[in-house]
Amino acid sequence: MTKKLKKNKININKIFSKKEHRKKLIIYITLRILVIICMIAEILHGDLNNVLLCILTLILFTLPDFVSNKFEVDLPDTLEIITYLFIFAAEILGEIQRFFLIFPYWDTMLHTLNGFLQAAIGFSLVDILNKNDSRINMTPGFVALVAFTFSMTVGVIWEFVEFGADHYFYQDMQKDRIVSTISSVKINPTGENVPVVLKDITKTIIYSNNGNEMTTIDNGYLDIGIIDTMKDLFVNFIGAIVFSILGYMYIINRDGYKFLENILPKKKVKEIS
Repeated sequence: MTKKLKKNKININKIFSKKEHRKKLIIYITLRILVIICMIAEILHGDLNNVLLCILTLILFTLPDFVSNKFEVDLPDTLEIITYLFIFAAEILGEIQRFFLIFPYWDTMLHTLNGFLQAAIGFSLVDILNKNDSRINMTPGFVALVAFTFSMTVGVIWEFVEFGADHYFYQDMQKDRIVSTISSVKINPTGENVPVVLKDITKTIIYSNNGNEMTTIDNGYLDIGIIDTMKDLFVNFIGAIVFSILGYMYIINRDGYKFLENILPKKKVKEIS
């Protein structure tokens, strides 16, 4: 009788699990179909770069399952859904559909969310170790600090990637912007280490080595990526801080902040047959 009850309980859990995964599966399939449609359209337009971005997106969609199986980690459905939407928003909407240019705060939103999610992942890595190894007893403050530093490290590494793509492959991942004021020692006529401030710049003209005018930048001077990089790191910092505080409160009162478990990876529990 007991074995029969256990068997029925396992079957009920499987049915419930299927219902929970249905929403994730629908979103996953829908996004893949949209990416494939986008890839076909880019093939017809002859844009090889965007075709490669679509292929990269399809590969990135497989990462949650790869991580889950490779490292025996249980990823909550909510976290997987957010991950799929994040990838789609960054690669397809942001790059191919030009949302980064159309919506000024699209990139800011994604970097803030990334800081939050990376802090959650860093937090989970330490929290799993803290709960499953009796020899380790880290304080909530230390776990929150590790989550914060993990998130910021990932953010810095990503900025290295953007800089490398721009510098070596002539991309524009670190989006430039127009500024009307600059301060630099390079334009000090005396050669001293004293910055000269130029205000109210209305136009910048760029010439080639042979003196031909190449292009004109209206309304100011072209900042090459530094403002974008610092803005990305700052909003990553905000996202990391927010989650680190929530993670700290979660360790102190797990029942009160149980909603965080919807985005926290957990160690897989082997089912007893």
